[in-house]
Amino acid sequence: MELSNSDTAVVFIDPQNDVLSEHGVNWDAVGASVTENRTVDNMERIFKAAKAKHYEVFISPHYFYPTDYTWKLNGPLEQGEVETRSFARKGPLNLDGFDGSGADWLNRFKPYIEDGKTVVTSPHKVWGPQTNDLVLQLRKRGMDKIVLGGMLANICVESHLRELLEQGFEVAVVKDATAGPRHPAWGDGYQAALVNYQFLAHAVLTTDEVVAALK
Repeated sequence: MELSNSDTAVVFIDPQNDVLSEHGVNWDAVGASVTENRTVDNMERIFKAAKAKHYEVFISPHYFYPTDYTWKLNGPLEQGEVETRSFARKGPLNLDGFDGSGADWLNRFKPYIEDGKTVVTSPHKVWGPQTNDLVLQLRKRGMDKIVLGGMLANICVESHLRELLEQGFEVAVVKDATAGPRHPAWGDGYQAALVNYQFLAHAVLTTDEVVAALK
């Protein structure tokens, strides 16, 4: 993939406390993978390089509102999020208690996300962008290629990858700017994602490779 700020976007999924902070409710499941991959450091390096090179940056966040807890059909991970109140907000128009919460951005990322230029889409409600406006926001800006990272590797990132490919985008996944959960029975989500990335993505890159390619 040839990256250019005229047609390439950086897209980060769920750069939020509940999956990236040691104080987040999911740290027991994801902390080892986040630490080993240096996920936070690598995401920040890409944020910094993208802003310096004038690339458009998009955030696809995950939020749960009180009305979402009345859903009757939840998968196993969804049910876990309900029970831990992952990404919880008081409502789509209510920011009471949001600052510093599990749904908030990691503090290190706030200067990049809250610079008035980064596009924060509506929330994806399960795993992929079919339920938010990410594709519309990308299309409206003439983006054809995507550098993709964030959380979780085998869930939201992979789901975004699959839908964006179906929508005709060229997608590179940054394999060390993501991480995955580990479960004693279900297995290692990060390792599972790496296999599918190789089968699906147009490129699977390291942060070093991405930073060098952003021209």
